[in-house]
Amino acid sequence: MADNNYPKLHNAMWPGIVGKGAPDSEPIIPIDTLLELTAKAEVDGQKFDGVDIFITAPHFDIDSSPDEVKRMADHIGSFGLKIGSMVAPIWGGAGGGSAMGSNEDRERFLTQVRKACGIGQQLREIGIRPTGGIRIDSSASVEDWDKDPAANTQLIADTFSKAADIAEAHGEYLVAEGEICWGGMHSWREMVKLLETVNRPGVVGFQADMAHSMLYTLGYNAEADRILPPDFDWNDTDALDAAYKKVADALRPWTLDFHVAQNDGTVFGSGDHEKTGRHCLVDDPNGRLDIVKHAGYWLRDDNGNLTKTMRHICWDGCMFPNDVMESQDTWNAILGAMVKVRDAHGWRE
Repeated sequence: MADNNYPKLHNAMWPGIVGKGAPDSEPIIPIDTLLELTAKAEVDGQKFDGVDIFITAPHFDIDSSPDEVKRMADHIGSFGLKIGSMVAPIWGGAGGGSAMGSNEDRERFLTQVRKACGIGQQLREIGIRPTGGIRIDSSASVEDWDKDPAANTQLIADTFSKAADIAEAHGEYLVAEGEICWGGMHSWREMVKLLETVNRPGVVGFQADMAHSMLYTLGYNAEADRILPPDFDWNDTDALDAAYKKVADALRPWTLDFHVAQNDGTVFGSGDHEKTGRHCLVDDPNGRLDIVKHAGYWLRDDNGNLTKTMRHICWDGCMFPNDVMESQDTWNAILGAMVKVRDAHGWRE
């Protein structure tokens, strides 16, 4: 229904940082630029409700003082936007460490989770953050994980369990984003196994990104867990639907956070980063997903009933060129797709 007001519609701020800022890449897009574009987007009188953020400099320093956090809350609020889920900088290059690394690596990982949860708790107490989790991953390569899969999954699970204790103490929950580049999270079966091993439902869950989750069906970094054949014909939409539903059915019970996205079915790796997927614009002619239909696989249960688990959903547009991201038309088109998802799979409160 067009009058649905849940789930709330959020835009991601981290695409202004991820893949940006290096000598051989485009400059980082300031958070104010992204906030302004998000706030100005409008489709038939409907607007974005909020933003999901990356707690890292130069957008939002993980070491911000309580006063600085309050200033950031007031600043984002001045655009008429709420804050939702937040990405914790748990990677080695961002001050964290591998969840299956040395004791020191794992302690750095947990320190970043602790800082992020503290900020998250403060933002909730301020009242600007009514919904959302703290996003993490294993911060480990598939190649390293492959050296001892059972032991490494157990080590990641142990780290996630300690992180869960931290989150719970702050009234927060953690969402592990399933991307094929992260060891122990690189296949849909391994992702389920990891979540079952942690076994903290409601505290450690899955962040389903439509684009990344689709790649699970293709088995790029986990051939044994491939669902679609290597020579898959993308015109066979029934086979794609069945494969994608299989992934969603396995992971939906664990899903606490959701990214609307589009994908062209290809992968790429950069530097020492393993193969991962490409996000596409909603109107990309090579997009393989039916955004509204496939969003329903995550937002509705096996019987087609709304789960209402996600109080907000977010658009993730990582790795778009700056000229695309700095165009207002881009965000109007994205908002239009988000509204269609809410019209089809939302509700009113």
